[in-house]
Amino acid sequence: MTRAALESLPDEHPVILGLEDVRVHYPMGKDWLGRPKALAHALNGIDLQVRAGETLGVVGESGCGKSTLAQLLMGLIKPTSGKLEWIYNNAKERSSNVQIVFQDPQSSLDPRLPVWKVITEPLFVQRSAPRRDMRDIAAKVASQVGIRTEYMDRFPHQFSGGQRQRIAIARALSSNPDIIVLDEPTSALDISVQAQILNLLAELQRSRDLTYILISHNVSVVRHMADRVAVMYLGQIVELGSAAEVLERPRHPYTQLLLEAVPRLGVAVDDAQVSAPTELPGNRNLPTGCFFRDRCPKATVGCDKPQALLPARGAAGAEWVRCHLQSV
Repeated sequence: MTRAALESLPDEHPVILGLEDVRVHYPMGKDWLGRPKALAHALNGIDLQVRAGETLGVVGESGCGKSTLAQLLMGLIKPTSGKLEWIYNNAKERSSNVQIVFQDPQSSLDPRLPVWKVITEPLFVQRSAPRRDMRDIAAKVASQVGIRTEYMDRFPHQFSGGQRQRIAIARALSSNPDIIVLDEPTSALDISVQAQILNLLAELQRSRDLTYILISHNVSVVRHMADRVAVMYLGQIVELGSAAEVLERPRHPYTQLLLEAVPRLGVAVDDAQVSAPTELPGNRNLPTGCFFRDRCPKATVGCDKPQALLPARGAAGAEWVRCHLQSV
């Protein structure tokens, strides 16, 4: 996607994050001279912009690069090449305050700390607030997520799964982040609790003008939460657009396959619709041309050439697809 194409996205809210041709490669093993024997290509040219106040859903099967993208945004890893820029009032910065809510609140909360210390961990690490104020800050944020202030001295194991996830959300909120990465935030919870957490996240986004990047395998959660959806395959974005367009009228063959594989009550799975092989190829030796070509039931002439993320044919809005059969 060109810079001009990126800048043509709807401008209802300012862009706060831009990724341009971002690649992340990991060395795999070393020879006797200490040189890597191979490279794992985790991200392979990510072009993306995130706007303030939106929820961007990121979907794709395991191994597609979603977790690597989350680590990159958290600053835990650096891009091998490409640009990642945080943008404030047209001024470009190199970092921003990003927090994350993990999939399993039981393993992500320190069991040795009382709740008020768990919630204020980001403030303690960043040294962004006086220690004498941290308990009051924790109580204030806890009340916003539905945790009673009298529970501040309890430990994580004394709470239910849903309450622990509320504590995890409070921890992410305590430093007033610009972006919160939601990494499968409801998959470890009961169905009824999932709905409560999703409603809480939606209310917090409205009241605090938060920006979410939602990573999830659950299409229903993405449909409920996301404004836009990015579909990832083997470290690339293969389809990007509004949630309604991508999830209801998918254009890329991989997105179609992904949505066809979602179980639905009363609908039998047609094995003939699922292309083979079903496993994601390895990322050490990347395919030539279209990365999805060997699994695509619609592969034809032209798929042996590299595919660019281009405007989708017949799309009413800013929809993009990495497929020469579906792009203009």
